[in-house]
Amino acid sequence: MKTVGFLKTLGSVVAMVVACNVYAQASGPATDTTSAAASVKAGKRANHQLGRKVRGVLAKTQGLDVSNIAVRARGGAVTLTGSVPSQGQIETAGDAAKGVAGVTSVTNKLTVMQQ
Repeated sequence: MKTVGFLKTLGSVVAMVVACNVYAQASGPATDTTSAAASVKAGKRANHQLGRKVRGVLAKTQGLDVSNIAVRARGGAVTLTGSVPSQGQIETAGDAAKGVAGVTSVTNKLTVMQQ
């Protein structure tokens, strides 16, 4: 009977040690995941704000039709896609986007709209 009692106690101790070890490992990366998610969220917010700034500058640019222009920002790199009525507007849009604070590069994929 003493052996059975000893084995029950030993089993309980082993179960507690394993449970504590698993809990400690699981709770460590959870804080890293939370901070990584916050970092991703902040990056998306910054990209969205930069895209809005570029879109605003394009809208205020004289002689530029922005109705078919899409702006995408990612880490300071801006991509312009869509179509404009003339070749001159492609260059105007690219130059205007380059002048926005926070823009590190501009990829201009605008095309001339076929009429």
